[in-house]
Amino acid sequence: MCPLDCPDACGLVVRVEGGIVTQVRGDPDHPFTKGFICAKMGHYPDLINSPARILTPLKRTGPKGAGQFAPITWEEAVSEIVARWSGIIAASGAEAILPYSYGGVMGLVQRNAGHPFFHRLGASRLKRTICSPASTAGWQMVMGNSLGTDPEAVVHADLVVLWGIDAVATNLHFASRVREAQRRGARVILIEAYKSRTAALADQLVLVRPGTDAALALGVMHVLAGEDLLDAAFIDRHVLGFQELRANVLPAFTPTRVEELTGVPADTIRQLARDYGRASSPFIRIGHGLSRHEQGGMSVRAIACLPALVGAYATEGGGAFLGTGTGMAFVMERVTRPDLLARPTREINMVQLGRALTEAMEPPVQSLYVYHSNPAAVVPEQNLVLSGLSREGLFTVVHERFMTDTARYADIILPATFSVEQHDLYGSYGHFYVQRTRPVVAPPATAKSNWQAFTLLARALGWNEEPFLRSEEEMVDELLARETPFLEGIDREALSLGRAVRLNIGHLKTPPFQTASGRIEMYAADGANCGLPVLPAYQANQDPEWERVYPFCLLTTPANYSLNSSFAQMATLGAREGGPRVLLNSEDCLAQGFADGEYLEVYNHRGSCLLRAVADDAVPPGVAVIPGVWWLKDLPVGRNVNSLVGDDLTDMGEGSTFYAYRVNLRRLQP
Repeated sequence: MCPLDCPDACGLVVRVEGGIVTQVRGDPDHPFTKGFICAKMGHYPDLINSPARILTPLKRTGPKGAGQFAPITWEEAVSEIVARWSGIIAASGAEAILPYSYGGVMGLVQRNAGHPFFHRLGASRLKRTICSPASTAGWQMVMGNSLGTDPEAVVHADLVVLWGIDAVATNLHFASRVREAQRRGARVILIEAYKSRTAALADQLVLVRPGTDAALALGVMHVLAGEDLLDAAFIDRHVLGFQELRANVLPAFTPTRVEELTGVPADTIRQLARDYGRASSPFIRIGHGLSRHEQGGMSVRAIACLPALVGAYATEGGGAFLGTGTGMAFVMERVTRPDLLARPTREINMVQLGRALTEAMEPPVQSLYVYHSNPAAVVPEQNLVLSGLSREGLFTVVHERFMTDTARYADIILPATFSVEQHDLYGSYGHFYVQRTRPVVAPPATAKSNWQAFTLLARALGWNEEPFLRSEEEMVDELLARETPFLEGIDREALSLGRAVRLNIGHLKTPPFQTASGRIEMYAADGANCGLPVLPAYQANQDPEWERVYPFCLLTTPANYSLNSSFAQMATLGAREGGPRVLLNSEDCLAQGFADGEYLEVYNHRGSCLLRAVADDAVPPGVAVIPGVWWLKDLPVGRNVNSLVGDDLTDMGEGSTFYAYRVNLRRLQP
């Protein structure tokens, strides 16, 4: 299985010759991914066999950030970690220790391997909210625990709306099903903030001003209601609160007003609503990117209301889809073991790591343990994060395979395994298949998986609780042994053989909906208790002076040849991507006197980075698109796009707001 943070969770066929991985290609027998993979994973053997791979524990010998280390043994590394942590705990308590991890590996055992350890230790807990909590919260306000429409059913839709998702780059196998829907006669509309690669798939592109998606959704609802394009019977039976929304919110969102807010022409809004309302089976694929804004949760909440107005869930292939979250099929508490937490400890939001490492806290964070993440490169407020990582008083341990930007600041580096070298169990957040994996090659003798590293540390601390005495293979067995409704009747023999198996979810026949009322809830009575509007809304908060100082909306978009900071160390893929660059409309380049290909300083009050300018009319005027998360060591002045991004949190879910910021650009002085 592909271990990366991608909804497709591809099945792989791995060729091994002489104990070495020589080829990775798509598994033709995988029911969803069907034998093809993205451009990145074809290069997986180059990573596994890279001469730059870390193959022994390392101890820092130079200044933090300099990347100067000397080899040590695992015994020496573990002894130092235990000794340093014991001293910190004695002086300040275990909450002075903070784990940091996210999506470098998505397997249910390896990704969550640190949870039982840090619960038992009594460390600070990490709120893992950097990606999609706002979109999840916005969806749940309307749909509760309803999963939405099966993504495989999109082939039966007659209208597909891709809203805020560059599916060709980030959900390739869903995009292939959209093409199949097109071949069957469906029309495809892409709603985006710039002309992404997915625009080539769409029949129509609707460009929306970043952060105004909720206003556009409400404008579409205004037209649906005003032109009687509603499914009144479905609304009466299955929707809660539409009349309140119609009376109290929608009148303000006329097409003319929404054009002012979103930049989408009023006539386009009207036609979009008519096309949607007249379709017999419309399908909306909601992207997570549009939720990474100050009103991100509300944006998803508003979009999630649309299928209810036209009765889309009552049709084959109609409705909306955000994600699947197949980890719910398993009793994950058997891995995470919250029962080992003796008392509730403080929680620190991963988005605000820079604050946690630099601001006064009680106790201050005195040790950081990083695994399957590269926060120096991927976390907002980069200058603050790097300042914190530079503290001599911060004892940092990084479990890694390469000398990442974060590893350069470590006191101890522990060598890690690849997915093909360890046991795991994979779900997906883009389809309903799960797959068990076993090692296909032996890891280097000194490399250890997440699970192995934590059990080794636990034994050194003298712990004898159950999870620390079990192997990762036994933990996979444990997850599969615990019956849940999703596992009833599945093909366990195929699963044990490493085949992808569909969970027992049927084909999502709705209604009833998995909400408190059993209906789609446009009115949220308890919203006011959380400081949220009881009805979907949009609040414009434009500041003309701020826009004058920083005239460009910043879009930090996904790259095609890397995923977050994974694969960014590969020069061949970086060259195919086009290198670190900022994409600007040609009119903006002309007005500012920027030459195509010259380096510019992209800046705001948080920081700056140097990027090559590329004139690209796929980008609307007034927008700066920066694709990918590049490693700092490969950039001039050692800063990437996250030096420009703040750590403010979303309206719901305490998520990141990567798309909420503005910048200016200037030519470099001689």
